[in-house]
Amino acid sequence: MSKIAVIKTGGKQYKVTQGDKINVEKIIGKEGKKISLKEVLLVSDTQAKEIEIGTPLLKGKKVEAEIIGQERDKKVSVIKYKSKTRYRRKIGHKQEKTQLLIKSID
Repeated sequence: MSKIAVIKTGGKQYKVTQGDKINVEKIIGKEGKKISLKEVLLVSDTQAKEIEIGTPLLKGKKVEAEIIGQERDKKVSVIKYKSKTRYRRKIGHKQEKTQLLIKSID
């Protein structure tokens, strides 16, 4: 029976199951490295018969993942403009992302 977990990383929460590929905020590590995500908020089976909810985190639970790749997100352009003062600024930003493959939920 597969499990569902809600994890917290990079200031965001993600609902994951075994075999999922997710993009999260940058985690330092090389491709192929195995990591353990210990900030688990919820663990449940797929039918929701057994649900464990943390207050706010579950102790002793972890999600094992593997780093698939490091990449950068699409560019976001920010434009500042003030009328009648000749003030214009254009700034671009590319957020660094890490792609994870969820191996197991313990």
